[in-house]
Amino acid sequence: MPSRLRAPLHSGSCSSGGSLPASASLCGRRRPRSYNFRQPGRTHAQARAAAAAAAAAAAAPEVSCAMAVLWGRGAARFGRGLWPCGRPGLPAEEGTLGGLCGPRRSSSASPREDRRKDWGHVELLEVLQARVRQLQAESVSEVTVNRVDVARLPEHGSGDGGCQPPTKVQPGAQGTPSGLFVQWAKRLDKDKQIQQKRRQRLEKQLQKRAQNPGFSTDAKRLHVEPRLLSKQLTTCLQGCTQEVAESPWEEQLAQVLQEAPRKLSLDKKLGQRLKTRFANRQQKILAFLKCCLLTGHQSLAHHLLVTHHSRGRSQELLTLDMYNTVMLGWAQQGAFRELLYVFIMVKDAGFSPDLVSYAAALQCMGRQDQDVATIKRCLEQMSQEGLKLQEIFTAVPLCKEERAAVLRAVLKAKPTFKLPERPLSPVNNSKLLRDVYAKDGPVSYPKLHLPLDTLWDLFKQQLRVELASTVCVKSVEKPVAQSKEVRRARETLKVLRLQWEKALYEALQETKERLEREAHTGLPSMFPFLCLLGEQEMVQMLLQALQALPAQGESFMGLARDLGARTFSRHEVQRQQFSGQVEALKRHYRQYLHLLAADTEVPEPYLPRQYWEALGVSEPPQEQPWPLPVQVELGRLLAEILVQATKMPSNLAKPRNSSRLVPLLYHVYSFRNVYQIGFLKPHPAYVQLLATAAEPTVTFEAVDVPMLCPPLPWTSPHTGAFLLNPTKLMRAVDGTMHHQRLLENCPPAALHGALDTLTQLGNCAWRVNGRVLDLVLELFQDKGCPKLSVPAPPSEVAAPHEAPLPSSTGLVDKAELRRELARSLKESREMHSLRADALYRLSLADHLRNCVFWLPHNMDFRGRTYPCPPHFNHLGNDLARALLEFAQGCPLGPHGLDWLKIHVVNLTGLKKREPLQVRHAFAEEVMDDILDSADNPMTGRKWWMGSEEPWQTLACCMEIAKAVRTSDPAAYISHLPVHQDGSCNGLQHYAALGRDSVGAASVNLEPSDVPQDVYSDVAAQVEVFRRQDARRGSRVAQVLEGFVTRKVVKQTVMTVVYGVTRFGGRLQIEKRLREMSDFPQEFLWDASHYLVRQVFKSLQEMFSGSRAIQHWLTESARLISHMGSAVEWVTPLGIPIIQPYHQEVKVKGGRGLQSVSYSVNADSSLKPNKLKQRNGFPPNFIHSLDSTHMMLTALHCYREGLTFVSVHDCFWTHAAHVPIMNQVCREQFVRLHSQPILQELSSFLVSRFCCSSRPQKLSQRLDDSKLRETLLAVPKPGAFDLERVKHSTFFFS
Repeated sequence: MPSRLRAPLHSGSCSSGGSLPASASLCGRRRPRSYNFRQPGRTHAQARAAAAAAAAAAAAPEVSCAMAVLWGRGAARFGRGLWPCGRPGLPAEEGTLGGLCGPRRSSSASPREDRRKDWGHVELLEVLQARVRQLQAESVSEVTVNRVDVARLPEHGSGDGGCQPPTKVQPGAQGTPSGLFVQWAKRLDKDKQIQQKRRQRLEKQLQKRAQNPGFSTDAKRLHVEPRLLSKQLTTCLQGCTQEVAESPWEEQLAQVLQEAPRKLSLDKKLGQRLKTRFANRQQKILAFLKCCLLTGHQSLAHHLLVTHHSRGRSQELLTLDMYNTVMLGWAQQGAFRELLYVFIMVKDAGFSPDLVSYAAALQCMGRQDQDVATIKRCLEQMSQEGLKLQEIFTAVPLCKEERAAVLRAVLKAKPTFKLPERPLSPVNNSKLLRDVYAKDGPVSYPKLHLPLDTLWDLFKQQLRVELASTVCVKSVEKPVAQSKEVRRARETLKVLRLQWEKALYEALQETKERLEREAHTGLPSMFPFLCLLGEQEMVQMLLQALQALPAQGESFMGLARDLGARTFSRHEVQRQQFSGQVEALKRHYRQYLHLLAADTEVPEPYLPRQYWEALGVSEPPQEQPWPLPVQVELGRLLAEILVQATKMPSNLAKPRNSSRLVPLLYHVYSFRNVYQIGFLKPHPAYVQLLATAAEPTVTFEAVDVPMLCPPLPWTSPHTGAFLLNPTKLMRAVDGTMHHQRLLENCPPAALHGALDTLTQLGNCAWRVNGRVLDLVLELFQDKGCPKLSVPAPPSEVAAPHEAPLPSSTGLVDKAELRRELARSLKESREMHSLRADALYRLSLADHLRNCVFWLPHNMDFRGRTYPCPPHFNHLGNDLARALLEFAQGCPLGPHGLDWLKIHVVNLTGLKKREPLQVRHAFAEEVMDDILDSADNPMTGRKWWMGSEEPWQTLACCMEIAKAVRTSDPAAYISHLPVHQDGSCNGLQHYAALGRDSVGAASVNLEPSDVPQDVYSDVAAQVEVFRRQDARRGSRVAQVLEGFVTRKVVKQTVMTVVYGVTRFGGRLQIEKRLREMSDFPQEFLWDASHYLVRQVFKSLQEMFSGSRAIQHWLTESARLISHMGSAVEWVTPLGIPIIQPYHQEVKVKGGRGLQSVSYSVNADSSLKPNKLKQRNGFPPNFIHSLDSTHMMLTALHCYREGLTFVSVHDCFWTHAAHVPIMNQVCREQFVRLHSQPILQELSSFLVSRFCCSSRPQKLSQRLDDSKLRETLLAVPKPGAFDLERVKHSTFFFS
């Protein structure tokens, strides 16, 4: 079959030789169906000859030019010559026009093919002649068309009996086949008229748009009235639209309220993947509707709701929250008619209005001053549906203005109505917290060392920082000389950024216009999200993201998530600013400072949360974080704008003379394991430009920097920490919502212990240790010192071997070289990452050198606490901890100096198995080394460098030197934190749970004269087993002689309690053995496999009770997850916990530069990951216990007036307060484990996961019976007496 030419040939297709007028197209948009197009067999020379012949036939130069171009550039590209279907032609004679256009290079063409080609040429000439007539009619020029003779055809055919074309063709001559000449002329005239109409319509649209810049030519009319399925509701809707006096809106509302909701029959049997996609679409729609209300696009939100409601399948996506969202928007505007439309849709969709629905209706009627009868009907219907009016003011989140409008409407119908009284703050009744919240007894809450005016000035500084959203910090990289190249590079960057700013601004505007048109079609686009921030602020955010892009690039998905999160954070700050919440915050915070300031007093002692609540601060309605699909989609869109809009000259050396622009960012793919990941990499020339410019600043987000004033007290899961930036009480994986739902649904008093602990930890004031910082910067700006955790600059990293390999290199050598190259590249990447981390930390430390600052805290899903600022905090490595000290000092007192000396020995790790007296004596022996380290840290004997924690050791040496050189060391004001660390804290909790006497003695729960080292004990037990096996002739046991040390088994023993498997333990031991140069490497596998078995066997014998509890927890989690649930429990302090381990579901979405895909595995609607649920429960449960112990210690220390912070199971305080903290720590551990923890856990799990009603299926009954039996089989405790912990010196030491 011949191929057809699919695209019309336009005049603009000519690439050279002049251009044609807009109307000079060869043919119209459509060609007659009776024509096929075949590829002519002529050469370019033949085509040029044909063009010359056609040009000679024209009388005017314009026509000649047009025909020449058509023949030379247009006709030469035809698929085949024009030929009417089913009409054979005759062969042309050589040398004629037909011969030029028709014959192939080969002489094997059949006569039938030649006849078709000649006839096609005749028709093509007719088309050209018709075009000439059209040009004449348009008065392009006065021309006369001469008669053009084509090759004469013989009068008789070849004998095949087919009909033949005429021997000569003339314009207008009779015998023209089927009047093709006239048909083509008419078609061309018709196309001309169509083009003129289109041009006129376009000119009108452009003129209208110029007069109204906000007008969108592609915008569809926004729908207001829905299409309903219920006939009765359709009648109500018609009554609303008619607006007649006989059918007022209030009567329609009464009718709608009384209408029973239509029952929906939806098929909910969807697969897990489809459920996830369905939920993602619902989240996007709800977020779109809420965002439209925030940006003033209420009509657009209503339009999308109506569009989805009017479509059968799309209506299944709508939820009552979506209808309520739109109703609240109309209520805020007092648009009663539109609200009534939504009310009708609620009933039509099969939903029953809830408190939010009625709150919207009452608010609207309150704003419109509606008549009393309508309000009464609404209240009556509420009562009939079992909804209480009081709950609107207590359960529905309304701002002050909205509450006033609702109350105005209610008072018209019920003049005697009174608002519910503000409930008293609930009291936590936990046995563990009874002493914390007791009003009787001595209380000495600590106060800050700063006066009120200073704290108020610091608050104003922090407020300015958060309103600006970013902090610009001077970099601590070694400054470069201000050479000519540096100045030129910085000037080039400045010019380029101005160009990028303009390009991004234009691209953002174009994207918003496109997305607005998309939203008008009824799709939940990203348009309202792009309207949340000003275009200039959005552009600056993109430029900051570009500035922070690393030289090796960043994953597209990571950048998208970051941009989405930044947009939400900035929007939240602006929302609070524009809603007046900032002014209210200023008033309340000023009063709150009276509790903390050193020069003010309050009538009675309060905890910070209690005092904030006593001030009567009402919590404004909180905006929920955007769902992960929305954040990713918005971030993807912004990342694409950044890629497409940023260009740079191809030659940066001469940017003004370089006209060619190249992309600044390149989108590439890279493989990580088996996954293909999209990366955005900057142009190497741009990276070099940045390196040459060496700009002296680093920019941080406001939430990544410590606060300059005390954080807000945590009062709820939504409120606390930073002044304006939203912060999660419980940090979790992006997209996880069930933790937040658990926190919101639990009684408020149950969270008081956690809220007050986080507030107390955040209220600790810090400062930078300037002397240590100066020494670190000296090394950092030189060549670094990896031994002291100061990363070297990239120039110090050894370059990989790149010499060409000789041809004789074998496969084994090549494989080894590849591995060496891979190790070198890995080392280079790691050094770059460590260098960047140190740069951020040290730059922030230098920025805060002379400041007092605070670290707000939150917690993870197990209750473990963490500082919110990620780069500079006390949870970092040895270097990070050494840079920090308490801003508020405390006199050493009679024993403080002794604790400083013990602390410095603890940091060295030299006397771990010795009692405290021996450690103190050792400090006296090495006092000269301590003082030399303090005085000459880089030029002296450098004793401190041999410590396990060198920088903290140096900081302690400096503190001791200052103290001993004062006239009265007891009066010396010390700022150095002193640590007390738990002895294998996880095993301590296991031993206390099981009352395991042997295990308790191994982890220092039992008092002893010298500290017990569980790692050495396990190593000794393993050595016993090894000797026995060696005597039996075990080869691997004989090889391991002399290699079973504390260091080899320590990591495995430490992590067994946290769920490490034998596979993971074997890898840990293999790594330790590999580090021993004298160990035979060929035995690595056998030796590590043997040792991990012996370690687990030793732990089983030494901690039999602990292992029984661990097995019970594991088996319980296995059965719970097998029944399709994630494991949940409640900590002894009342914090609800759920394990976020579910089966992964890949979610894909997005178009454009890259489709993004991400894993969702933390949604409670997904099936649980049985393996992770089982293996994770024992360590997570123990972590929840050690966090409970820490919180109890923190709260009681705060009541005693101590400064207290923690790094999980390592507690910090002033040297003078170590004895008090030690006493509190032990007392609270005993109180915690005196509770029936395992019995209460068993009861909770039975009530939560065992069916109260008998399951129908036999398999379910069996599973339920087995689960119940397992949960009730709590391991029996041993005989260890917990009271002995109070007398154990080395429990925490």
